[in-house]
Amino acid sequence: MTKTAVVAIGGNSLVRDKEHQTVPDQFASAEETCLHIADIIKEGWRVVITHGNGPQVGFILLRSELASNVLHTVPMDSCGADTQGALGYMIQQLLTNRLRRIETEVPVVTVVTQVVVDSDDPGFDNPTKPIGPFYDEDRARHYQREQDWAIIEDAGRGWRRVVPSPIPKEIVELEAIRTLLAAGFVVVGVGGGGIPVVRDEQGDLHGVEAVIDKDYASGLLATGLEADLLLISTAVEKVYLNYGKPDQKPLDHLTVAEVREYLDQGHFPPGSMGPKMRAVVQFLERGGQEALITSPENLARALRGETGTRITLQ
Repeated sequence: MTKTAVVAIGGNSLVRDKEHQTVPDQFASAEETCLHIADIIKEGWRVVITHGNGPQVGFILLRSELASNVLHTVPMDSCGADTQGALGYMIQQLLTNRLRRIETEVPVVTVVTQVVVDSDDPGFDNPTKPIGPFYDEDRARHYQREQDWAIIEDAGRGWRRVVPSPIPKEIVELEAIRTLLAAGFVVVGVGGGGIPVVRDEQGDLHGVEAVIDKDYASGLLATGLEADLLLISTAVEKVYLNYGKPDQKPLDHLTVAEVREYLDQGHFPPGSMGPKMRAVVQFLERGGQEALITSPENLARALRGETGTRITLQ
């Protein structure tokens, strides 16, 4: 019986560094990831791809601010929709090309996806989600003063803008994604965590100024699809304890109880591995079978049990 995997790739994996931020650069980075996703599809998995969009939304917002004296600015929810289309197009094209070359011609489609959040979510009062490029502290403080940005130091990698990040509650286009998947499509969906929307008293949807964490939304999607696997692609081949320290230790397998213990001990920071691990815990506790975390170039190897960090309920 065909198994289903939700494969979550990070927006930062498409922007390697500040010298490689252009659209052609992003195509080049995405192409490598698509090579490995194609291998998963060739092995018979049904696949839904989700992706981050933090750097790309940041680019749009900065471009919008710089041009605000001649053109209207772009609200955050529209930035999310823009990046879903642009990055979906990129993944569709690259993955379709690769699948054709390996004689696995499976159609690929992108679904512009809305995700419902609670209008009273405390995240609106406490911006935490990094978006956009990394800055040195002087530049970041300049934007804080001039643009009224909230900024943080992001896991030792530099300074970034942060915006509200409410918890996702419902994927509006879930049934559409499920139908396309059952019909044999590879689906790119819930890009950037989904376009954040709230329901009013009449049930109508309205966009809000926020960015939903991609990993939480990917876990919610995996649960809704009753996926067998949540596969999160990130910058490291395995999850580590004491990451970046002389005594760092790679982890091959974790249970949910161990993940909770390490989260409590502070091993997985909120701006780095923390949301990924919490998303995995939620997915497994809601019926998911297993989760994997590894780097893009190791996706297929991790599925074969050769690398990566595997997380199970027990």
